[in-house]
Amino acid sequence: MNKNWVLSQECFDALLDWLDSDREQAGIKYEEVRRRLIKIFTGRGCAAAEDLADETINRVSSKLDDIEKEFTGDRARYFYGVANKVHLEYLRRKLPQPPPVPPDDSNLIEQSYSCLEKCIDRLTPENRELLLEYYKAEGRAKIEQRKLLADRLGIAPNALRIRAFRIRAELQECVEDCIERSLV
Repeated sequence: MNKNWVLSQECFDALLDWLDSDREQAGIKYEEVRRRLIKIFTGRGCAAAEDLADETINRVSSKLDDIEKEFTGDRARYFYGVANKVHLEYLRRKLPQPPPVPPDDSNLIEQSYSCLEKCIDRLTPENRELLLEYYKAEGRAKIEQRKLLADRLGIAPNALRIRAFRIRAELQECVEDCIERSLV
């Protein structure tokens, strides 16, 4: 797509006609697609979710002449497919974030550990045990440990990874909130 391409009124009208022959329904569908695209990009952690949603709509609009002839099915799904490509491009061009600067203040380090202990205590016993077991070993032993843990829980290794990631994200949020509250 030409980077300088802009959605004109004529192209927007054609897009609405493609979405639905009834102008009122087409507007409703357009708004729903845009809202859903923003939700998708936001859920994927994109800071510029609205811009990416607009980019997706622009791309679909720019290719509308080709799409109209070939595409059959739910029009919204076509937008979501294009959104996947836009998201992949976003990830490629997104600059890696620098690692957080380690705190130099020993009081802050002590506070961080204190908050970590409090937050670990707030986890359910099952989640606490899973997290501690998940991060227990190093190297090759780590791989074997995680396989055994997944088998013991009766879940796939990928499901275990996802579960551990979610628990760790919850723990990290708790620690950050605790540190923030203690600094105020």
